[in-house]
Amino acid sequence: MIEQLTAPDLAAWLADDKREAPQLLDVREGWEFERCAIPGSTLMPMGSVPGRSEELDPERPLVCICHHGGRSMQVAMFLAQRGFTKVSNLSGGVHAWALQVDPQMPTY
Repeated sequence: MIEQLTAPDLAAWLADDKREAPQLLDVREGWEFERCAIPGSTLMPMGSVPGRSEELDPERPLVCICHHGGRSMQVAMFLAQRGFTKVSNLSGGVHAWALQVDPQMPTY
């Protein structure tokens, strides 16, 4: 079962110095990432994840991010099948982040 994080929950986690900072994996396409992105996130478009998953640390917490949470959920499930045990999905994606956390972030 993949943990679903809300945008406010992720914001609180990122602000908590006592918790290990998660890897933020943005699986959208490059043009989407250029339009808006959560600071500190790494772009790895969904189609490239199978060939690039070794770039990720399976021991660190990982939060998968996309526009609304669908593609990132698929990637989270894929990574969990590959042995990643600390995988979460950002429910609502960057759209929820813009609405609930960062109103300055552009939406599309």
